[in-house]
Amino acid sequence: MSNSHLFMTSGFPRAPLKNGIGRYVCQLKRVTIKFCKTHGDSRGIREFLETELIDFSRNNPGVVVYVKTRRHKSPSLNAEYLNGQKEYINCHNFNKDEVNKWLHLLLSRSGKEVMRYRKMWHTETPSIQGIWTPFTFKDPKLNLASFPLNVYWGPPNPKPTATEIIMEMFRKQQLEDKETGDIETDEKYNTKSSQAQ
Repeated sequence: MSNSHLFMTSGFPRAPLKNGIGRYVCQLKRVTIKFCKTHGDSRGIREFLETELIDFSRNNPGVVVYVKTRRHKSPSLNAEYLNGQKEYINCHNFNKDEVNKWLHLLLSRSGKEVMRYRKMWHTETPSIQGIWTPFTFKDPKLNLASFPLNVYWGPPNPKPTATEIIMEMFRKQQLEDKETGDIETDEKYNTKSSQAQ
């Protein structure tokens, strides 16, 4: 059994620059596809370039794709990331599906070095209460309750629906119309009584 994992850098999973909280920024900056025009090792790369490269470039406009020919050399994918990290994949005798899968793997990576995780979870602000769960601040009586409970159906503070808001506005408008109608009838009554005198 190999112990090479002991020499890997260890750490915790972390998104670069909190990527994805505001908007997602692809960390892959540049891909250089190197291949030979005649050699059989590059057949998969050539098929990928003929059929799927344009679609890949249209779907990922933030990634610059360079295509470089080299005579009688093994084909490869060279990726460069925003943090300066570089990745090299030898594509010797790959078919076009394998090239596509490796290219999408490079696209989805953050560019950080592959590391050994120390724990399965990690927090920057540890608490003596332990890991948060949905039952952290609930009433302990719920441990013995039998579910479903009518009390917990729906949201805790339900907001009125749009129909209820419109119905309430209609009721207010009816009350206002009634009040203005009463005032108008009072004014008519007062004008009639003054004319009679």
